[in-house]
Amino acid sequence: MREVKNGVFPAVCPLDCPDTCGLLVHKKDGKIVKVTGNPEHPVTRGAICNKVRHMAERVHHPERLTTPMRRVGPKGEGRFEPVSWDEAIAEIAGTFSRLSEEYGPESILPYSFYGNMGILSVEGMDRRFFNALGASRLEQTICNSAGSAGWKYTMGFGGGTSPEDIVNADLILVWGGNIVSTNMHQVVLAEQARKKGAKVVVIDVHRNRTAQWGDWFLPLYPGTDAALALGIMHILFRDRLTDDSFLAAYTTGHEELREQAKEYTPEAVAEITGIPAADIERLARMYGEAAVSYIHIGNGLQHHDNGGMSVRTISCLPALTGQWLKTGGGAYKSNGAYAAMNARALERPDLRPNPRARSINMNRIGEALEMTEQPIKALFVYCSNPLVVAPDLERVKRGFEREDLFTVVHDLFLTDTAKYADLVLPATSTFENTDLYSSYWHHYVQLQEPVLEPPGDCKSNFEVFALLGQAMGFDDGAFRATEEDMIREALNYPRNPYLHGVTLERLKEERFVKLDMSPKANYLERLTTPSGTIELFSRAMENAGLPPLPAYSPLVEGYDGLRRPSSEEKYPLMFISPPNHNFLNSTFANTGKHQALEKRPTLQIHPEDAEARGIEDGDEVKVYNDRGSIEVWASVSDRMLPGTVISQGLWWEGKDRPQRSNVLTPDRLSDMGKGATFFSTTVQVRPR
Repeated sequence: MREVKNGVFPAVCPLDCPDTCGLLVHKKDGKIVKVTGNPEHPVTRGAICNKVRHMAERVHHPERLTTPMRRVGPKGEGRFEPVSWDEAIAEIAGTFSRLSEEYGPESILPYSFYGNMGILSVEGMDRRFFNALGASRLEQTICNSAGSAGWKYTMGFGGGTSPEDIVNADLILVWGGNIVSTNMHQVVLAEQARKKGAKVVVIDVHRNRTAQWGDWFLPLYPGTDAALALGIMHILFRDRLTDDSFLAAYTTGHEELREQAKEYTPEAVAEITGIPAADIERLARMYGEAAVSYIHIGNGLQHHDNGGMSVRTISCLPALTGQWLKTGGGAYKSNGAYAAMNARALERPDLRPNPRARSINMNRIGEALEMTEQPIKALFVYCSNPLVVAPDLERVKRGFEREDLFTVVHDLFLTDTAKYADLVLPATSTFENTDLYSSYWHHYVQLQEPVLEPPGDCKSNFEVFALLGQAMGFDDGAFRATEEDMIREALNYPRNPYLHGVTLERLKEERFVKLDMSPKANYLERLTTPSGTIELFSRAMENAGLPPLPAYSPLVEGYDGLRRPSSEEKYPLMFISPPNHNFLNSTFANTGKHQALEKRPTLQIHPEDAEARGIEDGDEVKVYNDRGSIEVWASVSDRMLPGTVISQGLWWEGKDRPQRSNVLTPDRLSDMGKGATFFSTTVQVRPR
């Protein structure tokens, strides 16, 4: 398809988004002129977001990197000279060999995430290479690990309600997720339920696009979600709205939870959350009396000190009213486990000479680069932009400035991170690769075959790590496999019955193939908790030193559980930095069309907080704490409770002002899952 200059070709959206849309790429003279949705995709059905609609501007951006480059100026200045691929591969292989000899292979660290969700791009040849090298392992916990841990303690299996089933719900709770901006096809399905009479309730810290779309918006203070869930439980137990036969048959610890919930009265929970007691009563009765209720657990609420427990607590709610026995009832946190691939075959951990190699948490990369014992001497960054997305960015930047740190960045653009690299390698876009895609929401697996010729000398992750493996003299078979070989290996996984019938041949013919969802009929018999039941009381949590029952704990910074920070405190405002509508993390933040749609970075501040600081709408303001500061424009708004400020989107460093919000955020880890705590941040704001 890549050789054909004109036509319409099937493709897959590669973004870190649950929808994983089917696309159609329209080409003229070898370039994309339009991207549309594929109407034949059974879930996404031709609808796509603006981010992807304008993807051509990213793929054909004039600042695309097209040749390898070596740094010639100080780190951070972004001055480079072109080199050949042979020179670049030889320099990386030589440096890695020398560092392995002098400091051990664990002095080398890969840093990556899911800038491209292709399985071959981020879970294939790259993993083989770093395993064979014996490099330090990266704990990829920047996004969903806290909530996944909380869900796992409760439910075991990492899958929940199927998307198509929610049309049967008569109550939909969207809890901590701006799905209008981040999961638009969930909105389409919820609309179908709403047309049949369902109500949509949105619980969030911010009246975002989803809250404006829903039927009822409940604003609460950041990090108080577990308290609200326990308040709902209190009322369900008190008013006998629970399904006691379900609790007896399918859960462990419901009597202990009944006792635990007694202390979370509506009045006590109102004091913690900022939601009036009457609204808590109304919400609990709506949930308890609904025939079929569904909870969409969003990404945002897990990015707190108590984020894992918040998700764990919310995930207990469907069991209390027996929703898992109802089509469309239950909850969703991630459905990724349904499409689990053969990771051992893809990643080849058997190649690793040091099976007990150390692990380094990606949220603590700033701290890790300061280590003097067993120091990190080399970084290879791909599918991520840590100098925008990592927390405590000033600390991270100091690490990247080290002259003794050999840094390689493989990317499409000279990102904020790439400016600190010793070697920058030009990456292909998804439309220039062969790759395999699954969704962590819907149940379709998709194949991407290249529809464009790579510009210049761009290479894929697959190609680069295969070349490096060969240059280092690693096992020929592992590093001479083709993309098709690895796709077949990934799909050959009898341990996952949901993959039954999904083959490369079918994918080539059909483009998207549905998982075999027949095992889901026995969902409650297939739970993988230690007891095989929904664990409202978790002995595993107790053994890990965590509260075995759902509980609320206050944040390290910010609310103490009874009140908002007082105006006398040094940093009295809770700072939240959720996604905006037109970027995806740092992707698209350098693209003119997407920048124009977002206009400029702003800080939404409540009128009470703005008046107290002499700030008016449109003023330039400085937002700061002990970690750093940003300068943005004020948007005076009552979209959140007083005491909370909101800055949406991860902007790259501005030409004349610091505006990367993660200079403010802490690198503390969450209560479980070693997750990020971006949203447990306090700041002060003043006119610039």
